[in-house]
Amino acid sequence: MADPSSDTTPFFSDEGEESGGEGAGPEQQQQQEEEPASGVSNRRAALTVAVLCYINLLNYMDRFTVAGVLPDIEKFFKINDGKSGLLQTVFICSYMFLAPLFGYLGDRYNRKLIMCVGISTWSIVTLASSYTPREHFWALLVTRGLVGVGEASYSTIAPTIIADLYVRETRTRMLTIFYFAIPVGSGLGYIVGSKVDDIAGDWHWALRVTPALGVLAVLLLVCVVQEPKRGAIEARPEHTLHRTGWLADMQALCKNPSFVLSTLGFTAVAFVTGSLALWAPAFLYRAAIFNGERPPCTGDSCGNTDSLYFGIITCVTGILGVWSGVELSRRLKAVTPRADPLVCAAGLLLAAPFLFLAIAFAQASTIATYVFIFLGETFLSMNWALVADILLYVVVPTRRSTAEAFQIVLSHLLGDAGSPYLIGVVSDSLKRAESYMWAFRSLQLSLLLCSFVAVGGGAFFLATALFVERDRLLAENYAPSDDAPIVVPKKESTKVPVSSVLI
Repeated sequence: MADPSSDTTPFFSDEGEESGGEGAGPEQQQQQEEEPASGVSNRRAALTVAVLCYINLLNYMDRFTVAGVLPDIEKFFKINDGKSGLLQTVFICSYMFLAPLFGYLGDRYNRKLIMCVGISTWSIVTLASSYTPREHFWALLVTRGLVGVGEASYSTIAPTIIADLYVRETRTRMLTIFYFAIPVGSGLGYIVGSKVDDIAGDWHWALRVTPALGVLAVLLLVCVVQEPKRGAIEARPEHTLHRTGWLADMQALCKNPSFVLSTLGFTAVAFVTGSLALWAPAFLYRAAIFNGERPPCTGDSCGNTDSLYFGIITCVTGILGVWSGVELSRRLKAVTPRADPLVCAAGLLLAAPFLFLAIAFAQASTIATYVFIFLGETFLSMNWALVADILLYVVVPTRRSTAEAFQIVLSHLLGDAGSPYLIGVVSDSLKRAESYMWAFRSLQLSLLLCSFVAVGGGAFFLATALFVERDRLLAENYAPSDDAPIVVPKKESTKVPVSSVLI
């Protein structure tokens, strides 16, 4: 029998989330007592996570479809590396600047409605971008920028819904599944984009796949997803936590060293992944021409086998990396409560030398290059779920959407908002002649920067390990007063095992 209270959350308002009243009958009161604290039945909660995972996969699939057909786009518009890098930069810039707005709204209003509007907007502008004519490259930049509206509305809110449905180890598992969609969706973006381009003989059709899937995503949001009560699952409902103003939230977050340092570490991850996401397929394509493994492209549609292979590697390494990071952290927690940031640091510090070798060996051995890319991306993916979980357990529930938004802004502002464009500009500046050799060499040298940034990110996560246990206890024992200080009670706190997960 269906749960009669399974969909009582108002769609247009966040008020009235406390369902039921004093006049409820005995049977209804008994059902309410058996209902989870979040206000969402276990079955509906599982379906909600499944829908959010599907949308997250679609989110990243759309984001990297352009990278999968980048050589064709460059040829179609006759643009250089710098302008190619702008395609990712304008998207990330709109994404990060809108994230604080959606974070603010997500902490105060109905999250389901916000996501529906955002995903609808994203699907419409993605479809519009597929009709860009040859002489209007600026129109493609504008539409790619508007795609950030939809993604910002979703990425800042979805993890907080999962956090309000589950706690502890169950939350860890659900967030791990949710963040598996990042590498899988990214890989599918390369794979679907390249195959649709090959079949249709026109890269524009590659951008028409995700809008159709976006319509299904909105329907699933409306029919399946239910808004949980904020913080209730942790026995700290939002109404007893007292929402504070945006400035007060930001001041508290800036004084949280675990949050700030882990965000800086994640910024390094964003820089490296943003650079590789856009430029790795193009780099592999140029390396194949440089090595004589394939002839230069002369037609409108170039071969996209490198995008296909890179997409497969991204899917496999992402799943392997996220799972191994979570599992390693779980086992390490028996030894130290600082396991999450330590595993994140180890992942980045191990990824750096393998990425360096992958770029350096491209001129000598294609097989060695793919092997080193596989290892580097696996270690790089170890931190995804863990970073998200660090944020969720060092920040109180009423500030989580704002924290997600702040992390998105900072990590993208200093990370992948500028890194694709920066790599492209450096590549253009190093190019000494218009030749296939210099096209490969200049991009090769500019991509080496990623290895050094990864080392810096590892250092930030090592610093996070110094504060994470203290900040977790502060968040668990948060007690608001008139001045809203964060205090730890004098009595001994019961330690709750911390989960490990991603963003």
